[in-house]
Amino acid sequence: MGHQPLGARRLPSSAARPRPPGGVAVRALSAALLFLAVSSCSSRPSVDESAAARAGDFAGGVEKSRLLSDVDALVEAHLTDTPLDCALFDPSEIDTERRPVCHLTRDKARQWVRERFESLGYTVTTHDTEDARFPTTNLIAELRGTEHPEEVVVIGAHYDAYYSGADDNSSGVAAMMEMARLAAGKRFARTVRFVGFDLEELGLVGSTRYVQTHPEERIIASIVFDCIGYKDPRPGAQQSLPGFPVPSTGDFLAAISNEPSRPRLEELYTLATRMGYGFVQGVVLPNEGSGPASGNLMRSDHAPFWLMGQSALFLTDTANFRNPHYHRATDVPSTLDPDFLTDVTRLSAAGLSFWAGGPLP
Repeated sequence: MGHQPLGARRLPSSAARPRPPGGVAVRALSAALLFLAVSSCSSRPSVDESAAARAGDFAGGVEKSRLLSDVDALVEAHLTDTPLDCALFDPSEIDTERRPVCHLTRDKARQWVRERFESLGYTVTTHDTEDARFPTTNLIAELRGTEHPEEVVVIGAHYDAYYSGADDNSSGVAAMMEMARLAAGKRFARTVRFVGFDLEELGLVGSTRYVQTHPEERIIASIVFDCIGYKDPRPGAQQSLPGFPVPSTGDFLAAISNEPSRPRLEELYTLATRMGYGFVQGVVLPNEGSGPASGNLMRSDHAPFWLMGQSALFLTDTANFRNPHYHRATDVPSTLDPDFLTDVTRLSAAGLSFWAGGPLP
């Protein structure tokens, strides 16, 4: 999960030199944000019973052991990779405590994701952007919709990481890959697209470039994963997240949307309720989401989608507001909560099934 919010309303045309954190006003949004809870969401929509049942059946295929195995494989990829060249960065412009750029890896993780997609039967395409300092490669695997192929459901996660990156973001990549495994070879009414984003940690670089090249895409729904495997139910374990009134226990999933994406958040709540999941806490940012105090809620790859007018839900365990291992060498698999990661993946898989309209007979 990136530490520097995208912030600006205008999307950058290329990877600018990384900017240091700061400059975002930190104050409660109070009435400007609408806080939602599963148990009290009065606007929860009705959903088609057969579609909800099908979504639950699809989500039931998520396997905890596969998720953990994928996290382990991704961590191994990062630990055995060569970090990005530190000489690319001006030490006067970056806080290396928050962004340990000398420990940022991605090449072996990218190769692992590609090979895993291919082993599942997907044809992998790349979205490459040449840049003198920070070239990027987003990996794309999709299932073409059988009835409305022009309508797209996107599932995304960034594959670059500091140190071993178990929670940030091997947990999110593992969830995406498990959903890709469940969807492989099946038919959906809408196109399902899985995207591995590059260089999120340097300021949402890959996702920004992705949305710039897909400006007119009809995205019906999308989920962006970033840090979804850490849980700490002890009182006081959860720090306050500016603009997001949260419990003091770190045992919930934060589901963040802007106003245009609110219907998808409400539908996810409905699915969560039907599946017996009461751990979702959500917030809706006004308008497209880039208000003066919303920086901490725009710190991942969903932000470029919002700023381009596209639907996106951001799912996270809140990263450094809960996890003391954030951007540290101690972000290792043993610190994750396997059941929490599995439940988040199952709920997300249900969302994929519901929005994409499938699997079809």
